[in-house]
Amino acid sequence: MRYLNLLFLLTSSLVFGQSIEGRFVVNAEFVNQTNQQIFETLERSLNEFLNANAWTDEDLPAQERVRCSMILNLTAYSGSRFEGTLQVQVERPVFGTNYYTPLFNFLDKDIVFGYQEYQPLFFNPATYESNLISLISFYVYIALGMEADSFGLRAGTQHFKAAQQVMILAQQNTMKGWNQRDGNRNRFWLIDTLLSNTFREYRQVQYNYHRNGMDLMEQNTLQGKQGVMDALELFHPLYNRRPNALLLQTFFDAKSDEIVDLFTAGPDIELSRTQATLNRIAPFFGPKWKRLK
Repeated sequence: MRYLNLLFLLTSSLVFGQSIEGRFVVNAEFVNQTNQQIFETLERSLNEFLNANAWTDEDLPAQERVRCSMILNLTAYSGSRFEGTLQVQVERPVFGTNYYTPLFNFLDKDIVFGYQEYQPLFFNPATYESNLISLISFYVYIALGMEADSFGLRAGTQHFKAAQQVMILAQQNTMKGWNQRDGNRNRFWLIDTLLSNTFREYRQVQYNYHRNGMDLMEQNTLQGKQGVMDALELFHPLYNRRPNALLLQTFFDAKSDEIVDLFTAGPDIELSRTQATLNRIAPFFGPKWKRLK
């Protein structure tokens, strides 16, 4: 796409599945540990786990395959116990281009799990295996749901329900992030709001923004920009009901830079209404919206 210069590059490892391309990075620079081998083994095992599993029955063509990056920033390690944060980023290709549009950018601060070096990692959707396996499989299904929603209206429901099932099974452990009492920005509330009718506009925007906006950009840039603008207007009812909604924050965490790049390059379009909308529904990104001309 000649008018967009934002490109999130993701170098994935070998992919064996047909629905997801994933990359897992373990950053242990903040952990006081002279032997780095266990972190390298963990990273290798998680990349194999992420990419080797056939997470769905779908055989997605390359141009529709979701890309998912997970970066584990470790803050503590002792014995077999790991603590840290997990940054999850999801993107998918834009029709007719080599540009990948970000779908999801989420920081999970409640990461604690046990892992023994060379421990085999197996996923069974019907049982709870470990907190580590639950964490990764939960976000894989979130990624698949986000990608599906961007191609078809509410097409990601089955994947979000699979993530919800992972969450329900994981609630039997004592690790944080799986229960509503653990805070207001965690895995429980993420999947709860994604499946709730109260926040339905989020998924409508995900579809309209991408299919009626981004995917038209190469053929007709002005039409694509208008489609993005129209999609953003759909957020008003959600903002009126829940102005501090987690999903609003999550959407603009992923999209704010792209929106600025989109509307500050290429053919000019009247932006006053869109700028007013963004300042109302996402005031926390106000400095970025000032760049829109």
